[in-house]
Amino acid sequence: MAKILIVDDEEHIRYLYSEELSDAGYEVITAENGHLLLERIEKEKPDLVVLDIKMVDYNGLDLLQDIRNKFYDLPVVLCTAYDTFKEDMKSIAADYYVIKSFDLSELKNKIAMALEAGADKE
Repeated sequence: MAKILIVDDEEHIRYLYSEELSDAGYEVITAENGHLLLERIEKEKPDLVVLDIKMVDYNGLDLLQDIRNKFYDLPVVLCTAYDTFKEDMKSIAADYYVIKSFDLSELKNKIAMALEAGADKE
């Protein structure tokens, strides 16, 4: 069972994603911000990270750079309410970019694709 770390400062989003992804057969852990995120990844060893971009006190794109520097192969799906960040060069480091929606089919699809691509690398 793949373990997914959801990093989002909105509690209802964390809850929604947790419920939906757990129902889809994933083990889900959550973080409300980027505080000690690298240590958390080191400890929990998730198979994939779903990362919000705009969080209070944290920029998801900067966190993405940190993740890439330390955990190069860890798949990251950026999930944000804004499509404007797609133009940001930093977002290229993500495996996928998903616009937040209450319909999680696109997110689930991208997670499955990222995990499959990661499994192919092993």
